[in-house]
Amino acid sequence: GLARVFITGVSPVVMSDLTSGYNVAENIYLLPHFNALCGFREAEIAGMVGQIARECDLSQAQADEALAMMRTFYNGYRFSRRSEEHVYNPTLALYFLKAFQRDCQYPDRMLDSNLAMDRGKMHYISRLSEGPRLIFNALSETEPVAIFELADRFGVEDMRYAPKGANFVASLLYYFGILTHGGMTPFGQLSLRIPNLVIRKLYAESIQEMLLPEGKDSDAARLAAETLYQYGDIKPLCDFIEQKYFKVFSNRDYAHSNELTIKTAFLTLLFNDNLYIMESEAELQRGHTDLTMIVRPDMRQYQVLDILIEFKFVSLKEAGLDGKALREMDTQMLQALPTVQEKQREAEEGLARYRARLKAKFGNALRLRSFGVVAVGFERLVTLSDRTEEGHLSASRQD
Repeated sequence: GLARVFITGVSPVVMSDLTSGYNVAENIYLLPHFNALCGFREAEIAGMVGQIARECDLSQAQADEALAMMRTFYNGYRFSRRSEEHVYNPTLALYFLKAFQRDCQYPDRMLDSNLAMDRGKMHYISRLSEGPRLIFNALSETEPVAIFELADRFGVEDMRYAPKGANFVASLLYYFGILTHGGMTPFGQLSLRIPNLVIRKLYAESIQEMLLPEGKDSDAARLAAETLYQYGDIKPLCDFIEQKYFKVFSNRDYAHSNELTIKTAFLTLLFNDNLYIMESEAELQRGHTDLTMIVRPDMRQYQVLDILIEFKFVSLKEAGLDGKALREMDTQMLQALPTVQEKQREAEEGLARYRARLKAKFGNALRLRSFGVVAVGFERLVTLSDRTEEGHLSASRQD
């Protein structure tokens, strides 16, 4: 018989109960010694990128740019709570490197559909009672995905009949590879987070599918987003969010709604990694922007705009109005509300700081359009735009 067997790619999901007779193996991949066993380290990726850059006669700056792209899209995995090292997804890293070596250019798609994580797994999670909330929280970061320990019972009976609470769902997301270790909370819990931009796209798509199951709505959202990318006009997108997205938020969402909730609504509709590096809460010289969409270096040849959006939120209580009154209020009265004006000033101040920092970082290559978006409950949106020198103020309203 065999004295020793080593198998990779087998999680507790397929080692439990009746799904496999091989349920007596020792699970070692949570041990810190093996954290980097199944992924590429940064130094390994840097070495391969450097070699390809030399073969393609590319400059060091271009090699550094390619490494930064790979870090953003493919890095971020940790498999042990006792390790600080992050590793790259090897399958996707090799997909990028193969195209980079063959063409001396980045692949058009950062996630090849043939290599994409099984979206059926995300669909399964979204149908569980705690699934939608965890998916939304992971993307919006309104509440940390925190558990005391990873579940390890995924037998047939467990999958069919056992209660599927937050711990169970979060553990599934981890074992499916769409959450990873993010450190420990102050309360001794394990924090789980989205590892990178490729996986963030899966969350954005999943939320959009949950909120917009009709194909015609998805098409309308795409056209509204393209209007922003191409022409710097955010009004069609705001109108769409008011008329479609806000209607699917239930009353209980008001208790935990804030700027992050609104930001996530926009992020799910705007996410486009074919054109952009999408960064939520990007750090700029110790400041943070709500949402930056920086055109990918290899896409700057096309006429699409860099986007910066700062979000603010006014609750119904702060506005002193109910939803019906807000929906019926005309634009000028909405803009004149003291709480709305205060948030507009805060957004404008933040945008001025971040515009200067982005221009300092990216220089003349930047084609930046910036917007302040003030949400009043889940009813109305007021936008502040830099489309003209003095700025442009508008409010969206439902028909």
